[in-house]
Amino acid sequence: MQLNVSGHHLEITDSLRGYVESKIERLERHFDLVSDVHCILTVEKMRHKAEAKVNVNGGTIFAETTEDDMYAAIDGLVDKLDRQVRKHKEKLVDHHARETLKREIV
Repeated sequence: MQLNVSGHHLEITDSLRGYVESKIERLERHFDLVSDVHCILTVEKMRHKAEAKVNVNGGTIFAETTEDDMYAAIDGLVDKLDRQVRKHKEKLVDHHARETLKREIV
């Protein structure tokens, strides 16, 4: 997985980059086919915004979150991405195959 972290009106420090990397690794636990993640961190007055675009097998997932704290914004972003990745993975699984196996056994 390739991770790109950039900042608008914000300098990306090593600790901030490490925090994003550690949180984004959570996505790979649920879905192995995450190929590229582009994360943009923005500061606008007192609002901290985190947005990310994730390229997965079969599509692209986008999420954004705005909070008062950058670390809280990153946490909210990863939670949203995690839910979307799990939903995408469920769509790829053929649930009808299980039904045909049940019919053959009965």
